[in-house]
Amino acid sequence: MSDLFHDLVPDEHIDAVFRVIQQTPHHTYQILTKRAARMARYFKTRPAPTNAWLGVSVENRKQGVPRITHLRKVPAHIRFLSVEPLLEDVGELDLTNIHWVIVGGESGPKARPMKQEWADSVREQCEEQGVAFFFKQWGGWGVDGKKTGKSCKWPLIEWPNLGRNA
Repeated sequence: MSDLFHDLVPDEHIDAVFRVIQQTPHHTYQILTKRAARMARYFKTRPAPTNAWLGVSVENRKQGVPRITHLRKVPAHIRFLSVEPLLEDVGELDLTNIHWVIVGGESGPKARPMKQEWADSVREQCEEQGVAFFFKQWGGWGVDGKKTGKSCKWPLIEWPNLGRNA
């Protein structure tokens, strides 16, 4: 696993990956990047296959939230945010032309806790703006503030509306 849009990945390699995606329309691919600006530049001159769902990581306000603006420029059939790991309150989100938001806490031995109100805020904004919401996990910390909990009170998954035009 790596970031397909990393600066060291040549466009020719990305082209080859998307050729395979186009040749396998019976599969749905989720491509997630932290290099949202490069992804937007790449797709400025290329179509995005309809079976490629394109998304950006939004872990915090400083680095994550600005990626959403770049994602909106991508002509994807489905655009999604991976708000994982949710490291702080990300504030007000403009979810215009975003189809799906995934939220989750950080996992691993050095995981930082996620506060329920941060996840609640994202979920409420999704509801208000008509965007599908998926709560993936609490990560290494539970809603009770204790390590290793993974329960949640929300339905785990809402799929994005595939019939909706991007």
